Amino acid sequence: MDPKVSIITTTYNIIDKDQTDDFYLQVNLLDKQTYPEIEHIVIDGASTDETDVLLKEYKTKGYINFFSEKDTSKVHAYNKGIMRAKGKYICFLSVDDFFHDITAIQDVVNLMEANQADFTFSPAYCRHPDGFVFMFQPAMHNAFQVMPCARQAMFFKRSVLEKENYFDEKFKILSEFDMIIRLMMKKYKGIYFDGNYTTYKLGERAFENPDKAMQECKSIFYKNYKHLTRLDDDILEYMVRDSEFPQELLEKLAGCYPPEDKELFFERCEAMHKLRIESQRG
Repeated sequence: MDPKVSIITTTYNIIDKDQTDDFYLQVNLLDKQTYPEIEHIVIDGASTDETDVLLKEYKTKGYINFFSEKDTSKVHAYNKGIMRAKGKYICFLSVDDFFHDITAIQDVVNLMEANQADFTFSPAYCRHPDGFVFMFQPAMHNAFQVMPCARQAMFFKRSVLEKENYFDEKFKILSEFDMIIRLMMKKYKGIYFDGNYTTYKLGERAFENPDKAMQECKSIFYKNYKHLTRLDDDILEYMVRDSEFPQELLEKLAGCYPPEDKELFFERCEAMHKLRIESQRG
């Protein structure tokens, strides 16, 4: 029997935000997926427009199941979705994200089942707020420095998210980054899916709130790395701004990868550091 897959979408006032067409596209493309065992769970943050009426229509037609109640953040809504999910595997899509490949879920599940993977990552098309589209290629050897892949292009084993006690709700912008770091440090099995099936919109909260995003990143680094090396505010500043990590920390983090990837890990970390420095000069 095919394992169930849960797609979790968070919503709030999608009518007032003119996102009804985006949601229609997402729902209908999920309905066209070739995989038979899909549940689409919508966690609505107690919308104050007519979003609940729209969601009821989709629920009546059998496209979704939804829950509407106040939450403290999108991360809180993610966690409520996980708690309600029945799927063995979970993916998180925002209202304006969609799977443009109708065989995507079938292909990802086949890969995860065959390799007993805990999570997958893949390339994705990213729609920038300035109107252009680019390909976000995963960079898992930089996963301890920067967000290495698009959350929308990842599938997670639900039992792993539960074991890790869900997303950390302290982080309103970068909770996915914190989760990926935790999964990597504990050596959960991630596997690359060699295919692009996701189109997503770049999260505007991080884009519009760079200072808050930087502070969250500092907190994430401190939370996850403080037991590995000495960290103070100056060191954390360099780590976040320049991707410049203490060598002692890099040596310890290298152990999270296979031994044959150690040199590649150091090379990619140094390349990211140089890229950050050059971008500031430019």
